[in-house]
Amino acid sequence: MSPVFPMLTVLSMFYYMCLRRRARTATRGEMNSRRAIESNTRALPINVEIVQYAKEVLDFSSHYGSENSMSYTMWNLAGIPNVYPSSGDFTQTAVFRTYGTWWDRCPSARLPFKRTPSTFCSQDYVELAFEEPVYPTAVHILETYHPGAVVRILACSANPYSQNPPAEVRWEILWSEAPTKVNGPQARQFTPCIKQINFPTNLIRLEVNSSLLDYYTELDAVVLHGVKERPVLSLKTSMIDMNDIDEDEDEEKFGCGMDTLNKQFSVVTLREWPTNGYFDKLPYELIQLILSHLTVPDLCRLAQTCKLLYQHCCDPLQYIHLSLQPYWARINDTSLEYLQSRCTLIQWLNLSWTGNRGAISVSGFSRFLKVCGSELVRLELSCGHFLNETCLEVITEMCPNLQELNLSSCDKIPPQAFNHIAKVGSLKRLILYRTKVEQTALLSILNFCSELQHLSLGSCVMIEDYDLIASMMGAKCKKLRSLDLWRCKNITESGIAELASGCQLLEELDLGWCPTLQSSTGCFTNLARKLPNLQKLFLTANRSVCDTDIEELAANCTHLRQLDILGTRMVSPASLRKLLESCKDLSLLDVSFCSQIDNRVVLELNANFPNVFIKKSFTQ
Repeated sequence: MSPVFPMLTVLSMFYYMCLRRRARTATRGEMNSRRAIESNTRALPINVEIVQYAKEVLDFSSHYGSENSMSYTMWNLAGIPNVYPSSGDFTQTAVFRTYGTWWDRCPSARLPFKRTPSTFCSQDYVELAFEEPVYPTAVHILETYHPGAVVRILACSANPYSQNPPAEVRWEILWSEAPTKVNGPQARQFTPCIKQINFPTNLIRLEVNSSLLDYYTELDAVVLHGVKERPVLSLKTSMIDMNDIDEDEDEEKFGCGMDTLNKQFSVVTLREWPTNGYFDKLPYELIQLILSHLTVPDLCRLAQTCKLLYQHCCDPLQYIHLSLQPYWARINDTSLEYLQSRCTLIQWLNLSWTGNRGAISVSGFSRFLKVCGSELVRLELSCGHFLNETCLEVITEMCPNLQELNLSSCDKIPPQAFNHIAKVGSLKRLILYRTKVEQTALLSILNFCSELQHLSLGSCVMIEDYDLIASMMGAKCKKLRSLDLWRCKNITESGIAELASGCQLLEELDLGWCPTLQSSTGCFTNLARKLPNLQKLFLTANRSVCDTDIEELAANCTHLRQLDILGTRMVSPASLRKLLESCKDLSLLDVSFCSQIDNRVVLELNANFPNVFIKKSFTQ
């Protein structure tokens, strides 16, 4: 072969790399919402690279902002950057609801599910649609405050703008990594080395874990680089972990492919063995204990080895607690059907994030609960967009022992469907964050579910009169220990008085961003005097909180551990010192944007009270 052809290939590759570098180092002003770098008229082996910002935010698990505004909401991720490259706390960015480990240290914290794979650490997610499907070559995430929360980036085969729904929806991990601590809150452009995939995509999903962050992470924009034609050979293979090239191995890391996982659930032909080795000598209970440490896919794999282990792996006692959230992209009706015979004794079930885009049908979910719902005590269905009124009716009929129900961000459930929840009188925990529950249904729930201990109504915008709701809680829910009223728009001092008088066991209360509460009415003083067991109190963005309120908390709520008074203008350093001296268990104090508490005061308080995390946010 002539040496000319290898030389042409090398030159072509060099030219391609130069174009790629030039595209990626372009200034921000040169980056339009869609830009193509095209080849010249010569027949060179290069492709068109398209650079595009997110066109639309399709779905997300939580956000700090209100459902009726743009401030601190996930919708800010659509379009070009609003803030980057500036650093600081800006309302034009996307912010998730939680950060750090504070939410795991309060009375409303839930026990984790066993058997959760160590590789699954995602806490929140957001899904973004782009204009054109491409084979991704890079993903840029513009983080403007406390970066480092993104732990996984995925691509979907489904086109959200296609008129024809796909026969199969496939998700592939482009990049994943355990949470890491980033030094400093400054802005950055995060560009991880992503894996090549074999289908074009215009649907990207970011999953985050904020547990290592000192404050809320803020995201400004996401940029997707890609080509229209599938690359034949990556020019950066030397930079990619060779393990990533094995698609089968990657699918196992992600909880197995859909077909593979379903085959593992199904009954297989097992080879006959004369003996089972030393397993024959072990007590049944000891084998069960050993197997209880396996993840669900590992349990299914082991079941295919021999009849003895098949019997153990399919024993319903192995499925008393089952979390399918780590495998959300692979769970469908077939998966639930295969699991039915194993889950007849199930008590805890986590189907959060599963079933979307038609993966789980109403009939499939209903069939599963009719077989496996009788012993259910805890049911997690966060972000289950397949849920409708029929599903809630089946839950209330088939799960008579249910004590915990999580419907967080199930925003597709119609308002009238929530009336069915009132039939479950044994409920102790109910999470309705970001749902369309209406006042009539909620009053009925409170009237019949008098055992409630934990209730979340954050961002429930369809409730007209929170004072009436608070009055019903005070009258009926005497055992209430935690209550989330985040961003309820119309509760007043009257509702707070009824709540404090009737629910004196309250240990956690979130009144963040409740603009109708005014300190001058005495509502916060009343809270402090009536609720001595308070451990967590969020009065976020209430400008009227004053020294009197802080001093009342110091005098009456000595068990306080977390206090958020972000944004107040009327709290002095002197009252904070009294609080810190009185509340020995205090571990979190957020004084961001408190005009009388400057950085010098924060440094002084930190020096005198080193066990307290005192947060002072900033904007550059």
